[in-house]
Amino acid sequence: MSFRPKYITFDCYGTLLDFEMGPAARRAYADRLPEAERMEFFVREFKAFRLDEVMGAWKPFRDVVEGSLRRTCDKVGVEYRDSDAERIYAEIPTWRPHADVVEPLNRVAREIPLVIISNSMVDLIPHAVKALRTPFHAVYTAEEAQAYKPLLRAFEFTFDRLGCGPEDCMHVSSSFRYDHMSACDMGYGARVFVNRGHEPSLMPHYATHEIKDISGLPGLLGL
Repeated sequence: MSFRPKYITFDCYGTLLDFEMGPAARRAYADRLPEAERMEFFVREFKAFRLDEVMGAWKPFRDVVEGSLRRTCDKVGVEYRDSDAERIYAEIPTWRPHADVVEPLNRVAREIPLVIISNSMVDLIPHAVKALRTPFHAVYTAEEAQAYKPLLRAFEFTFDRLGCGPEDCMHVSSSFRYDHMSACDMGYGARVFVNRGHEPSLMPHYATHEIKDISGLPGLLGL
């Protein structure tokens, strides 16, 4: 690839860290949803409602989890307990990087400044950054931007702080719905889809390159 980005921006949870919201929900609701089919339906609907919950006015991510759980329980017909959101939210600081992330990410960081754009909170994101063991140039959260991806305001906030335009940068994410559709609309110079299997590929409409995991990023950049 001939394009040399000024910055590389990353989605964090899901792309760099293993996003374990589904497994956390399975553990929390195992006693109320013993049937495999209902559990699969619950996890699928919980995922859909989380996206819907971040599309309006900003609110703390704890409220996003609670709101999407309440709506999922109502749709599936299962009891919601006040402790459910607390239990699931409390697991977030324990999430760890995918096995392919730390070494290649550090290799790239030696050559190009790395930036995180995360649908996270100011008090949550340090746990993720510590787990990644990589020097990031900057880390921006939805709480600071007062907007969650896929809203364009989350990206606009980042470029206001970086002092450059999206055309100078590359975005790396495993999600089209949260990241690459918006990154395409913003006009990123390059958009790299990390195909982790949790979303179907929409190449080449929204991303310019595809890699299996982060181990493919240094080679894509010629590093």
